[in-house]
Amino acid sequence: MNQKKIILCPNPNRDQGMAATKAAEKILREMGFRTVVCSPFKDQKEGAFADYDVRPLPQEMKGADLMVTFGGDGTILHLAKLAALNKLPVLGINMGGLGFIAELEAGELDTLWKLKDWDFETESRMMLDVTVLRDGKQIYTNLGLNDAVIREGPISHVIHLKISSDGRHLADIAGDGVIISTPTGSTAYSLSAGGPVVEPVAQTMVVCPICTHNMRFSSYVLSPEHVLTVELERNGRKPVYLFVDESRAFQLKADDQVLVRRSKYAMKLVRLTEKSFCEIFAQKMLPGGFNHEK
Repeated sequence: MNQKKIILCPNPNRDQGMAATKAAEKILREMGFRTVVCSPFKDQKEGAFADYDVRPLPQEMKGADLMVTFGGDGTILHLAKLAALNKLPVLGINMGGLGFIAELEAGELDTLWKLKDWDFETESRMMLDVTVLRDGKQIYTNLGLNDAVIREGPISHVIHLKISSDGRHLADIAGDGVIISTPTGSTAYSLSAGGPVVEPVAQTMVVCPICTHNMRFSSYVLSPEHVLTVELERNGRKPVYLFVDESRAFQLKADDQVLVRRSKYAMKLVRLTEKSFCEIFAQKMLPGGFNHEK
């Protein structure tokens, strides 16, 4: 049996002193796994990873069998694109806030022993391909696990958007913008904007307006077979931006078209427990269900 290679990706702002990373590394090495530590982010401060020799992530992903993240869901989102493109399963250890994507909490590291026989389930999470066309040419493309958000700039103003599905008119939005989310992203920004909660393994796209002026339009849950197109209308020189999984803002121009569709890539999340999504949601989101001290 080949020795499995596991990449450890700690967020130094969450795992202070690399305490959780060191504890997990000890368990993994006792099981005979080879581990390497990589930074999930670029340009980290010197000494942020204690005494670890931090290796470049893109290089180490070649030949890796698993990635373990230490941080919040934001850390997983930041790594989702790279992991999906390399078909590398991810095991998240939550050291942040609510943590819907991560499998384990920081106090559950002993559960890592279940990796010993390398007999575990993975959960496939749908992702979105997001493209911007300008004058018929592709000028931007991205891959997202949570959502594509089109919204106003730093100065609050109403923006007007036209949304079509497979070339047929779907909705007109006047408000702060729109969120197109995956089931995974349904518990993120979309939920805050009043969108529905969708089981994360489902295959759907949620279209949720942000503070719309049309009170008759709340949101749509659509088949992933559709290709959605968002166009700007009557916005003049008002700044409008596109964000994919909280990525750096991309400024849109008046005649741009934003195309959103289900990606051929999917993120694989490792499952070591029998926690159901409904159980996790009830524990963390319903009144009295989440204790920040845990």
